[in-house]
Amino acid sequence: MKNIQGKSLSVEEAQGIATEALLQLSRDPEQIGRFLAFSGIGPDMIRSAANEPGFLAGVLEFYMSDEPLLLAFCENSSIRPTMIAAARYVLGGGQEDHV
Repeated sequence: MKNIQGKSLSVEEAQGIATEALLQLSRDPEQIGRFLAFSGIGPDMIRSAANEPGFLAGVLEFYMSDEPLLLAFCENSSIRPTMIAAARYVLGGGQEDHV
């Protein structure tokens, strides 16, 4: 999920980045446990919480609070770390498109 320099990041692209980040977390029991503690939700609440405004932004905030986790995700997903911040901005109620 790469964004070409000069092309703005859409809400859909930001949601895709955050969803991919959540899927990567779900594959690591230790990290998903940390995320659940960070977010204050239980494992049985993830699906319903994912439909709430701000949840996907919270997933990206979790990554941004842990540089090694952030860099590993970016490497695995072939995206720049700055794209996480841009996606967080878009999902957090910033402009619909962000460069």
